[in-house]
Amino acid sequence: QVQLVESGGGLVQPGGSLALSCEVSGSIDTNYAMGWFRQAPGKRRELVAQITSGGKVVYGDFAKGRFTISNDNAKKTAYLQMNSLKPDDTAVYYCNFAVSGMNSWGKGMLVTVSS
Repeated sequence: QVQLVESGGGLVQPGGSLALSCEVSGSIDTNYAMGWFRQAPGKRRELVAQITSGGKVVYGDFAKGRFTISNDNAKKTAYLQMNSLKPDDTAVYYCNFAVSGMNSWGKGMLVTVSS
């Protein structure tokens, strides 16, 4: 029942950067986790990055060293900075918000990395 407003996505050249954001509507629990999963055609959905309200982060292996997730509890927004993008990063990126065992999903933002 939580509404997620996603922004970002688009076309970027290999080696370039792109930033995503996801804002949660209304007041939220003090304990939450949010971030992004991605899914490319023919591939399984995979974790990109996740951050908790306490600031703990988890990255997918492919994202380590290239992507940075952060959050702003006051703005109820998470941010994903993606650098050194590769063609294999092309996918639909879905914002995810989890609290008390409940998951909410954004509609997804297409990220295309191509020359």
